[in-house]
Parts: sequence; structure tokens; C-alpha cells
Amino acid sequence: MIGAFWNLLLGLAWMVLSGDFSGTNLLAGLGFAYLALAILQPQVPALAGYAQRLPRILAFLGFFLRQLLLANLKVAYDIVTPPWYMRPGVIAMPLAARSDFEIALVANLISLTPGTLSLDVSDDRRVLYIHAMFLDDEPALRRSLAELERRTLALFH
Repeated sequence: MIGAFWNLLLGLAWMVLSGDFSGTNLLAGLGFAYLALAILQPQVPALAGYAQRLPRILAFLGFFLRQLLLANLKVAYDIVTPPWYMRPGVIAMPLAARSDFEIALVANLISLTPGTLSLDVSDDRRVLYIHAMFLDDEPALRRSLAELERRTLALFH
């Protein structure tokens, strides 16, 4: 969190010192600030791990957008073809997420993906119940959801 604060502060300082208050200049300042903080990271203990977060976030965004595109195409194909291929069902997925924030984020990301919907969390917060539109290959669906959860949790650790 302290790294993001310093990144924003240095990016704003870049804007003020250059005298250009455009969005493009702010992005350039944030980029230069990120590089400066990445270089300073070994000498400043408070910045530990900051430079590694951006590549993880970008990798997650790429993964999630790919999953989102594939799920949209699968649902769209099922809608436009005359026989429906869906086999709906409910599965119980064990959770590795423990905090309320992590569980809510994983559940919402699953619900954002077409064809899946988070229904409920068990009382002990160890199982997430999910409705799936295509439950023809349950092990593959479980692997896909577990990978989504693993990548989501990797953003915070």
C-alpha cells in the first residue's frame, strides 16, 4: 500500500514539475515513478514486493479476460444454435480463500463469467456453491474455477 502511495505522489510530482497536466503525462509520470520505485525496492524495506505486483496484476487481467471471452463465446454459441447443449447443475467448490474480502472477490469473479453463478458460501466459509450452465465436464470446471481462485489469491500474497 505504501508503494502505491509513493507511486501516485511521484507521478503527481512529475506532472507538476513538467507543467503538463494531461492524462497522458500523468500515465508517463506513473510509469517513471514505478520504474524508480522498482529500482529503489531493494534499499527500502517498506517497498518489498511492490514491483512484482504489477506483472501479477497484468497476468491476471490477461487470464481473466481470456476466460471471460471463452465463456461468452460458449454461451453465445449455445444461444444461437437450435439444440441447446447446456447441462445446468450446482457444484460445491472447496475454498482456499479465507478472508471475507477474498471470498467475495472470488465469488464475484465467478459470477462475472457467463455460464457460472455463485450461489452461497457455507457457514464455515470453506465451500462455495456454484450454479454452472455447462456441467457436462465437472472435473474440468472444477480445475478452471480452482485456477481462477489460485490466480486471484496470488494477487494478494
